Amino acid sequence: MTSASVKILIVDDEPPIRKLLRVGLGTQGYAISEAPNGKTAMALVKEEKPDLILLDLGLPDMAGHDLLAAWRAEGLAVPVIILSSRTDEAGIVKALELGADDYVSKPSA
Repeated sequence: MTSASVKILIVDDEPPIRKLLRVGLGTQGYAISEAPNGKTAMALVKEEKPDLILLDLGLPDMAGHDLLAAWRAEGLAVPVIILSSRTDEAGIVKALELGADDYVSKPSA
């Protein structure tokens, strides 16, 4: 699979973070979709069938943990990497237990 055929969904409510990821990954040839909230993310997963999801936990309309749990309950096997500014151990463990494939902390200001 070439990078041009890999679809990545970025789910984050912060436009600067989405832009940074879109530009960085887009220049490598990945096809990028963006969702600023959970509702949009749910629709895009069904419509676009991404190969990878980058998920923030702090979304405006639902918790990222709940979104991840819903996807896994539906049988979605797409790799999900959590990108979050939350660094509490319990939140990290919860995300991994819910089926996240990895957890990466965002740099904090």
